[in-house]
Amino acid sequence: MANRLPRVRERLQDFDADAALLSALPNVRWACGFTGSNGLLLVGKSNAVFVTDGRYTEQARQEVDGAEVVIAENGLLTRLADLDYFDDLRRVVFQADHVTVARFDQLKDHLSQITWIPKTAAVTDLVASKEENEVERIRHAQQVTESVFDHILEHLEPGVPERDIAAEITYQHLRRGADKMSFDPIVASGPNGALPHARPTDRTLQSGDLVVIDMGGICDGYASDMTRTVAIGSPSEASKNGYQAVREAQERALEVARAGLTGKELDAVARDVLEKVGLDEYFSHGLGHGVGLEVHEWPRISRTVDHELPEGACVTIEPGVYVPDDGYGVRIEDIVVLREDTCENLTRAPKELQIL
Repeated sequence: MANRLPRVRERLQDFDADAALLSALPNVRWACGFTGSNGLLLVGKSNAVFVTDGRYTEQARQEVDGAEVVIAENGLLTRLADLDYFDDLRRVVFQADHVTVARFDQLKDHLSQITWIPKTAAVTDLVASKEENEVERIRHAQQVTESVFDHILEHLEPGVPERDIAAEITYQHLRRGADKMSFDPIVASGPNGALPHARPTDRTLQSGDLVVIDMGGICDGYASDMTRTVAIGSPSEASKNGYQAVREAQERALEVARAGLTGKELDAVARDVLEKVGLDEYFSHGLGHGVGLEVHEWPRISRTVDHELPEGACVTIEPGVYVPDDGYGVRIEDIVVLREDTCENLTRAPKELQIL
């Protein structure tokens, strides 16, 4: 993991701050490499200190790059306050979107001489623009998920419960080297597919069903995220038409996706395709989201956001329709990297409707 502390230091000028306190663990990992579950990173203009507890003494010394490692015995903030790093600091940024009211009260109690500056999304845009080694990790994670999907296709047939398929998805990710799942798999058959975030149930696959399968794993810290929809037996005309519309919406979005567009502009490209066939009202979520050390990161691709999409961001393109009256749902999801004038698709799994 690269030492990205210089990039955090550059941000201090924007905040008119002497230092930044990073507490969101994915951001801590991004900045200095620590992969454990407890730590604080204080980044000053010329130095940095990382504080964790005794469980991570050796791990932190092996992983943390660019910051002094300090081990706390009685709480991270207490230990941090005892250090002399704060002696010359007057204004310190903290991640307001990751700090509870109780933690903020602790900051003020332990370090009352500091002016604490709350910032949401303090390093979000820095994290969003992926370096090429990060892109390769996401590409690898996506390849693992694609291989799981190929395996799962062999298990999809009438009479198999959704829960069994979800369990097999998890097992196969771990068996292929994933550290853990990006999220609990979604396996939604027939009318359950009309729920965008359906949970696997005891319902068994039936002939004529469309089955929405959304899954991803964490490999070397980075997430995959892929959705495919397949048919068990001969699907209805309505569901086939819905599938074709979603596929066309995604293909159109992939054709125009690039850095510099706003999230709203790219979302509208896919939404317009669905509107022309009368299915836009069934597209109930945004077109996509960032992916990296977390499976849901900034930026968002949605009709409600105006921010520009940064170059190097890895994002999902995942239009869907969910039609309860016709008893089906469809979603197709790829991960792409946004380049200056185009996008690179990291997902290779086929998208023609597979009828099993």
